[in-house]
Amino acid sequence: MTTLDLAAAQAVIAAALASARARTAKPLAVIVLDAGGHPIAFAREDGATFARLEIARAKAKGALGMGADTRILAERAKGNPVFFQSVAVALGGDMAFSPGGVLVRGPQGLVLGSVGASGDTGDCDEECVTAGLHAAGFNQEQTR
Repeated sequence: MTTLDLAAAQAVIAAALASARARTAKPLAVIVLDAGGHPIAFAREDGATFARLEIARAKAKGALGMGADTRILAERAKGNPVFFQSVAVALGGDMAFSPGGVLVRGPQGLVLGSVGASGDTGDCDEECVTAGLHAAGFNQEQTR
């Protein structure tokens, strides 16, 4: 897949939520942002708390703004907490240091946008996003 349009974003979300249900995950919220940080599509499952969408958005925006998946950012933050606290303040708190924010890359590694999920553990959120991206035809191998 080379573009992150509405149809692709909806496919990512549908597959991420299907993965969540297959894993019997807690209810998720999932959001897809374009390369400029604008929402393309989002969904909040029945039973997901009201804050889950905002947390998913913070994961997606953090990944996009820092150019790395939130799992990587969380590891980096452990070694430089003052810097990452400053980044979070500079972004108005719109960054979450927990797995579940994943960059979407096209050919040659071009960043097309990002996906964020929240509702279960960070590991589960990230696994659901990755499953959604793969199911929608995005090869994420170059991001790892």
